[in-house]
Amino acid sequence: MTVLVAYDGSEPAREAVAYALDEHSDDEVVLLRVVELAGGATDAGLELVRESLRDRREEVSESTADELDDLLDGTDVETNLTTVVGEPEKEIVSYADEHDVDHIVVGSYGRGGVSRVLLGSVAETVARRSAVPVTIVR
Repeated sequence: MTVLVAYDGSEPAREAVAYALDEHSDDEVVLLRVVELAGGATDAGLELVRESLRDRREEVSESTADELDDLLDGTDVETNLTTVVGEPEKEIVSYADEHDVDHIVVGSYGRGGVSRVLLGSVAETVARRSAVPVTIVR
């Protein structure tokens, strides 16, 4: 079984990773970090934006790996860290669909704490749009 965990560096995301490692220790755990796009690129600056996104994706991949070292230390769970660029809720669901993921685990809210009411908008959207079961960790 493959379990996808959305990771953005927030405390709820760290709790989601810990939950997945505890509950799915015999499964493959994919840690997905989504680098959000900034809106408003013009055609003239598109190549510059692409280059900037490639650089940002590399930076985020390296820093995310460093952040997760503590959480993953001492675990024998098979993990895979993947970084993609886009809108988190769309990328999480798309990744799950395209990679035969059996289960998704997300934190109850992420970095956008101001916009959350009961659940974060990303967690809520993933739960509504996903074709596979979603666990929301609080």
